[in-house]
Amino acid sequence: MIVGNRKDFKEILEKLGSRRRVLVLGCNECVTVCGVGGEREVGVLSAELRLYWKKEGETFEVREHTLERQCDYEYIDQIRGFADEYDVILSMACGAGVQYVAEAYKTKLVLPAVNTTFLGVTIEQGVWSERCQGCGNCILDMTGGICPIARCSKSLLNGPCGGSSGGKCEIDNETDCAWQLIVDRLKESGQMERYEEILPVKDWRTGREGGPRKRVREDLRL
Repeated sequence: MIVGNRKDFKEILEKLGSRRRVLVLGCNECVTVCGVGGEREVGVLSAELRLYWKKEGETFEVREHTLERQCDYEYIDQIRGFADEYDVILSMACGAGVQYVAEAYKTKLVLPAVNTTFLGVTIEQGVWSERCQGCGNCILDMTGGICPIARCSKSLLNGPCGGSSGGKCEIDNETDCAWQLIVDRLKESGQMERYEEILPVKDWRTGREGGPRKRVREDLRL
């Protein structure tokens, strides 16, 4: 799941500038799950804008709309009938959604209302934790299902670094040392021999360092 945080209201106002005809566009996918950009959050932000501008005595128009997804053209196209009525589209999706809406509506200003942070999991209600950086070359079979790229502060492939203490990271003593977790998991699953295998230097071309990535499934193309 993509996890994000809503931008500060003051920052959103600064991005909007003098624009007062705003389409606040939500997304029913990941940002809904993490309580950032779904229908409810669209309503909250829209209400904040209305109250602020009303207090300032300004004329404004705010429309609320939430798409099933903002990363899929067939859903983005649903706003084509009224998008041009607004000065700006304020997207509450992840960064991918913001960019795709901007691609679909090239003459329209599309602004982000959310800071995309990481790919993670739900620890408990209201708590999410990073688990993946989408590096494109998964090694979880070697590390007991725990990712050293995302969960080690130094992204060490052959850890630990030696600076951890009591199973906690030396950079943040409230964060579990990823390699301590890996060793514990390998022991629990009877795979401790995997710890002796040296992981080679990572080919970062499969990650973001190799440039924008694209995945094509010819069997699914129309």
